[in-house]
Amino acid sequence: MRKRLFIAAAFGLLAAASACAQEWGWSEALDMIWLFLGASLVFVMQAGFALVETGLTRAKNSVNIVMKNLMDFCIGAVVYWAFGWGLMYGKDALGGLVGTDQFFQTAMDSPTFYRDWFFQVVFAATASTIVSGAVSERTQFKSYLIYTCFISAIIYPVSGHWIWGGGWLSDLGFHDFAGSTVVHSVGGWSALMGAAVLGPRIGKYTKGPKGQLSPKAIPGHNIPLAMLGVFLLWFGWYGFNGASTLSGSDTTIARVCTTTTLGASAGAIAALFTSWIMFKKPDASMSMNGALAGLVSITAPCAVVSPAGALVIGLVGGILVVFAVEFIDKVLHIDDPVGASSVHLVCGIWGTLSVGIWGNVKGTAVGLLHGGGLRQLGIQAIGVVSVGTWAAFTALVLFIVIKAITGLRVTQKEELMGLDISEHKAEAYTGFQIFSNM
Repeated sequence: MRKRLFIAAAFGLLAAASACAQEWGWSEALDMIWLFLGASLVFVMQAGFALVETGLTRAKNSVNIVMKNLMDFCIGAVVYWAFGWGLMYGKDALGGLVGTDQFFQTAMDSPTFYRDWFFQVVFAATASTIVSGAVSERTQFKSYLIYTCFISAIIYPVSGHWIWGGGWLSDLGFHDFAGSTVVHSVGGWSALMGAAVLGPRIGKYTKGPKGQLSPKAIPGHNIPLAMLGVFLLWFGWYGFNGASTLSGSDTTIARVCTTTTLGASAGAIAALFTSWIMFKKPDASMSMNGALAGLVSITAPCAVVSPAGALVIGLVGGILVVFAVEFIDKVLHIDDPVGASSVHLVCGIWGTLSVGIWGNVKGTAVGLLHGGGLRQLGIQAIGVVSVGTWAAFTALVLFIVIKAITGLRVTQKEELMGLDISEHKAEAYTGFQIFSNM
């Protein structure tokens, strides 16, 4: 049965490529098929995020989480078509700050436009859905829909224009191949701001005799489900990074997929042993986040580093994510239930900076270790700071405004009951007692 399905799929792709080739030629046809395939893989990452977040949080909030991951894509797709695409890829204005046309595209006859829009909208959705895990278990559903709309329509596209839309950072020589900064850092900053404005979940922190806050672990209810989500994310990342070549005939695809694999593997290994040393046991959630940390870290440099460089970048990312989770939780006292800020923000910054250290492609990015001096590293740092400032400030303002106007957090009663019932009148596990006083 599997063999028949595989043969049918292969013939389907061949037929589609043949039809395209009759109109444009084989090279253009291959590009069309490759980008649609890559975009479809990135879309699968929505399911991966949903499962990771569901598994690492409590059962009584499962419906709410999968609903958020469904609707942030649906709303994001509409607002990205209406506004986001134009801001990101429209005619450059204000010295490379923003695009100014191609809004509400309704009469585009070019198949390449539809191809490019479809490929880009799944990246926009990824940036938005990163926030979901960090603010889980205590956010009003209507408020989530409001801020995911603004992230996809404005926050992500504007900084995306700077780098991928021909804006000022692109002119400067900033290199972010598939989005360590464009996608992951923007989502990570938004996640951190959202979690900070919301405040921690009930019971997350207790006060000691001297007023100091001590964090309490709130375990996720289904680690195998979260692990399946990680595998789906990893699978989708081959589209995320691999298809960012933007051409099916670009042999860089092989290099990108190799470095992506090694970076993710090294990240998981590093997080495993770091958590094993720190907590005396090999921690499953840290190992999963280590794999994701390696993937985020290698996303910017995957096309310009060697396999050995990818291993080092992934290893550092895996170590960083463990310490970042501890720092954000125990020092900043920001409650991020799934470690989204640590994975996407911290490792997004690290991956972006690593281009300036290990990058080795003449005319694209030459890092410090390959005779490029500090120039590329300095450009990468400028990009990290500028995009970080934009994303953090706009997200902070957005969350504060939503909190003041419509409210951001559910009531204490609703949080204790669980958002599945209080927000959706539904249960993920009907017939099971899943409630508690936390």
